Amino acid sequence: QVQLVESGGGLVQPGGSLRLSCAASGRTFSGYAMGWFRQAPGKERQFVAAISWSGEGTYYADSVKGRFTISRDNAKNTVHLQMNSLRPEDTAVYYCAAAAVGYSGGIYYAPKGAAAYDNWGQGTQVTVSS
Repeated sequence: QVQLVESGGGLVQPGGSLRLSCAASGRTFSGYAMGWFRQAPGKERQFVAAISWSGEGTYYADSVKGRFTISRDNAKNTVHLQMNSLRPEDTAVYYCAAAAVGYSGGIYYAPKGAAAYDNWGQGTQVTVSS
């Protein structure tokens, strides 16, 4: 198990930027693929971005591609989500998640389905509004 704590959420105007961070503690962080998901009121949790344990593989939902960037620092046990050109429809609670994929899946593998992730943070609110 790894414990995850998100930070960096807040209120931002449309077109603005935010950088979310997720700090991990517990077991070896580098063996985990990491993902960001979000959930808006009345909607299902949806995939936003994922990164492989090596950082070589990154994946994005079509709705955020070109605007969001996921990255990780295995030495500091952190993963980040840089969000640019934010839109009102990006408003949601954002969750960091870890999937214990190990190293056998290769350096590019990171799942997109929430069911593959067995460690979740408490979430951080992102509100995009003028």
